[in-house]
Amino acid sequence: MSETEPPLTIPGALDLAAELTPDEQALVDGDVRLTWGQLREQVRAAVKSLLALGTRRGDRIAVWAPNSHRWVVTALAVTSAGAVLVPVNTRYRGAEARRLLERGAARLLFVEDGFLGKDYLAMLDDGGDAAPRDGARPVAGLPGLATVVTLDDDEEERPGTLPWREFLTHGIHLPDDEAALRTACVRPDDPSDLLFTSGTTGRPKGALTTHRQNLTTYRAWSARTGVTGADRYLIVNPLFHCFGYKAGVLACLVRGATMVLERVFDVRKVLRAIEAERITVLPGPPTIYIELLGAGDRALFDLSSLRLAVTGAAVVPVDLVRRMRAGLFPEVLTAYGLTESCGTVSVCSADDDAETVALTAGRPIDGVEVRITDADRRPLPAGADGEVLVRGYNVMLGYVDDPEASAAAVDDDGWLTTGDVGHLDERGNLALTGRSKDMFTVGGFNVYPAEIEQVLAGHGAVAEAAVVGVPDTRLGEVGRAYVTVRPGSVADPGVLLERCRDRLANFKVPREVVVLESLPRNAAGKVDKAALRTD
Repeated sequence: MSETEPPLTIPGALDLAAELTPDEQALVDGDVRLTWGQLREQVRAAVKSLLALGTRRGDRIAVWAPNSHRWVVTALAVTSAGAVLVPVNTRYRGAEARRLLERGAARLLFVEDGFLGKDYLAMLDDGGDAAPRDGARPVAGLPGLATVVTLDDDEEERPGTLPWREFLTHGIHLPDDEAALRTACVRPDDPSDLLFTSGTTGRPKGALTTHRQNLTTYRAWSARTGVTGADRYLIVNPLFHCFGYKAGVLACLVRGATMVLERVFDVRKVLRAIEAERITVLPGPPTIYIELLGAGDRALFDLSSLRLAVTGAAVVPVDLVRRMRAGLFPEVLTAYGLTESCGTVSVCSADDDAETVALTAGRPIDGVEVRITDADRRPLPAGADGEVLVRGYNVMLGYVDDPEASAAAVDDDGWLTTGDVGHLDERGNLALTGRSKDMFTVGGFNVYPAEIEQVLAGHGAVAEAAVVGVPDTRLGEVGRAYVTVRPGSVADPGVLLERCRDRLANFKVPREVVVLESLPRNAAGKVDKAALRTD
């Protein structure tokens, strides 16, 4: 797709795709196949239904569901109606999701029950994992939540919810002109989405970004990676994450590429999908490529259509890049970004060698600056490690309803403090060497130790807790927890792990818990996590 003056709003981008290639395939979700024209029709119907439910410009609407065509239709409809999309992590437990909905002040919630064997509405109603209570409202204690729409295929109606098919017809009585007027009123600098990041304190912080920021970022991302309208893009990254929604749905939208959706990564399902759908582009964290390369029956599948992998979010071994290029993809690229930067800061290029791809995250995308500074924010020369700062059109408007955190993250000159440590090489490639905030990444998901430490410390036998990320061949990193025990108490590591499983998403649960007599400390009396990592 080529545009002389590309649209800077999501409804504008959808209209252009539908006008230029109305009969080209836009989306594949199992047996569901939609052209760009059909996708726009479903989005328009959903916009009318949102208006019929009283959706106003700027309302925040949450989606708590796995990858599906209904997720995509909902997201495009929400943003086309001038509302703000609030994705919710499908691995969250009830209390985690409730905090996010409260912080995000969500007015509507789209949810699919039963994913991964969880009753989402029951968890949300009880703030945990309790079974549903007959006759109870599905979401008690969230008075700002006016409507819950269920995306389930079985369409089983639950008290206080609106099934998807009924939702789609809810606005059928409204004239098409009313929906068209609403979408036409969406402006490039209107907020389009609110994505939450836990932060080092474990308190949710919502990064607010606009239509212009996201579309400009993913036009630049697509230009650097070479994604075109001829590509068939397998989106296995979860849509609640920047990697799935922005580097997936929005990238396909601005290029006219076909998005093929998978709910979760299952190596054989993905191998079958690559062959059946002639997939050309498959981004994801390194762990998925390790599993694909290690699949014993990989040779039984025709994977010749693959041409491009884009990875990051964890350490990428040089040998893995070489193996990927030899056995799966002619082109392998790495990238770097964070929620506060619309998900992208830098990307490698197709002509970069294996060492550059593995050891750096490429150069900043066009229009974005990266600066490496010392503790006093003075710029450092190439090769010197320091704090990674980012400035450009991709930097968030700020954290919603949190001016103090916003001011701490973005200074008066527009520089975003990423919390990451790295350096620029002589060619301007960004190499990340550490994380100043102790965050680690499990299979592409960011994990913040403070949240896990709080759960562990809440056990009556635990005196102190410290969590660090340690290397893992499949997931890149996993958590390891260290605890000390209160006098006269006994801490069973198995019980502590179960406590974490009950209260945290699975990727946050430590791989193991180690009981120590005392935690190592530095001269200032703080826990020395560097010493724990080398234990």
